[in-house]
Amino acid sequence: MLLPADYHMHTPLCGHAVGEPVDYARRAVELGLPEIGFSEHSPMRRDDFDNWRMLNGQLDNYVAKVRLAQTEFPQLTIRLALEVDYLPGQEDWIRDLAARHPWDYFIGSVHYVSDSWGIDDPAKLSEWKKRDAFEVWSAYFDRLTLAAESKLFEIIGHADLVKKFGIRPAQDCTPLYARFLTAAAIAGCAIELNTAGLRKDCKEIYPSRQLLELAFQKGVTITFGSDAHAPEEVGMDFPDAVQLARAVGYLDCCRFVQRKRERVKF
Repeated sequence: MLLPADYHMHTPLCGHAVGEPVDYARRAVELGLPEIGFSEHSPMRRDDFDNWRMLNGQLDNYVAKVRLAQTEFPQLTIRLALEVDYLPGQEDWIRDLAARHPWDYFIGSVHYVSDSWGIDDPAKLSEWKKRDAFEVWSAYFDRLTLAAESKLFEIIGHADLVKKFGIRPAQDCTPLYARFLTAAAIAGCAIELNTAGLRKDCKEIYPSRQLLELAFQKGVTITFGSDAHAPEEVGMDFPDAVQLARAVGYLDCCRFVQRKRERVKF
């Protein structure tokens, strides 16, 4: 099976990953991946915003680490990217980050439904008990829709991350999916098949088959990502992700060069 590019990988700069970019690149070569992309959690304006992203002063170091991997493994295409949290009101900050280096793509992710609650943070799992699940899912997809509409990102990351802990509302979420995917289609923004969900409590690829089927119907393009936080996670469960994509109807995915999109078969 010809595996697609792995566009979602981290580094120790986020504080919760192990292995340097050269180690991830070495693993990708072993697997026969054609292309990878590093997408570390970007800095926030305030370094004390949370404790799971690189600091402002580490951004150039991050770029240097990726450039080293590119030099060490010239036979592998390695892209330079960021995973950027979308928070309403922070759009100018994202534009500032975009101007600092020649990035290949930005993954826009929603982790926060308020300035203080990251819905996927195990340390704040108790916050779910204080809220109605459908209200949380609604707030999450509202922000995901805004992220797509902003046109600041080439890819939307783990589009139903809100299911991470297996907490799902009884209500039908199709209208939430549809509104978000309509925005993504209009903006020309891809969504990723992120295999990290298989390693979480939800035990399911992000996004669900239901959401992915709707994405295909609306003409939303896709990428693939392992969300690797260790070299052994590079390309993990990609055959399952490819099988899911093909079952829904996808025959190609996106690759990005200097924030320009190309479509390639997988």
